[in-house]
This record gives sequence, structure tokens and C-alpha cells, in this order.
Amino acid sequence: MSSRDLILARVRRALAGVPDVEITRAYRGPSERPGEIGLFEERVRDYHAVVHLVDEPGVAERVALSLAARGARRVVVPAGFPAPWLAAADAEAVADDPPLSAADLGAVDGVLTTCAVAIAETGTIVLDAGPGQGRRALSLVPDYHLCVVRTAQIVAGVPDAVARLAPARPLTWISGPSATSDIELNRVEGVHGPRTLEVLIVT
Repeated sequence: MSSRDLILARVRRALAGVPDVEITRAYRGPSERPGEIGLFEERVRDYHAVVHLVDEPGVAERVALSLAARGARRVVVPAGFPAPWLAAADAEAVADDPPLSAADLGAVDGVLTTCAVAIAETGTIVLDAGPGQGRRALSLVPDYHLCVVRTAQIVAGVPDAVARLAPARPLTWISGPSATSDIELNRVEGVHGPRTLEVLIVT
């Protein structure tokens, strides 16, 4: 008898006659409450991201101002990103078709995307490779990510977001710029993603 079989046999003997115990799991489900814009903005700022509130007619101007302030001359724009939002930008929109290499993505000044859903409680933005979002590498390799979030996409909590998302899609959950800390709690940004995250909330 192997050591494994011996251990399992002892466990079975110890559990012989023990009644089954029903384990209740009261997981929190979707709340159906709308996400609070102010809370989402506050949580995103807590992550050291840049946040702007803008109305629909002002998105193009705000995108142009943000890219200009960053000095971004070449930005990746995934297929499906609303063309009117780029109308005022003085920057080259780089298409990811055919797919750009990691070196090409590292050479651009940033990426401009939409999102699938945003979570007020955690300040998280979720991308699912849908229209205007592109593949996962687009939001991980460039050093600057400008993301446009509509207020209708903001939900209250994580269960609400999960209820809206398709689990089979490639999901990227973004909570602020990429950052990590070593054992001495020294924060280092840009280790495994963009060092700068800028979010435009369309009210």
C-alpha cells in the first residue's frame, strides 16, 4: 500500500458514520441597482488614474485634449471605436489589422478603447474584446491607456458586472494603472501593463 492509499484509508475510517453536512453558500447576487457615477469616479482616482467627466458632444474634444497633453502622436484604435470621438484628435490612429507585434505595440504612444462594463464599488473597468476594445494585448503593452466609459455601463458591484459579461469571452479586468509592490511596499508602476490610465466618463 502506498503512502497515499494509507492516508486516504485513515481519512475514510475517521469519517465513517459522520452525517453529511449541508453547506449553505449565501453568495451575493446582482443588485440591479444602477452604479453610482460619483463612487466609480472616486475609486478610479484612488488608483492614481486620471478621470474626466464629459457629456457626449464633448467627448471628441476631451479625447483630443487628453492625447495632446500626453504628447501622443500615434495611438492604437481598435475596430469599432466610434469614429466621431476621434474627429478632433491630432494623432495618427493605428489599426490593429493585421495584428501588431509586441514591439509595434510598445512603440506607439498609447491605446484608445471603450469598455464592456465598469464597476462603481471597485473602480474596475472590464474589457471583453468587443467593438472598440480589441484584443487583450492592446490594453497591456502600450504605456498609456485612454478608456471611454458610458454611464450606462457603470454597475454597482462585481456580481452585477458578472451578470452582464459572457464568461466565454476574453475578459480583462483593469483596476487603475499597472502597479505592484515589493516586500518593503515600494510601489512600482508599469510592470505588467500601462503606467498611465486615463478614463473619460460620458455622462
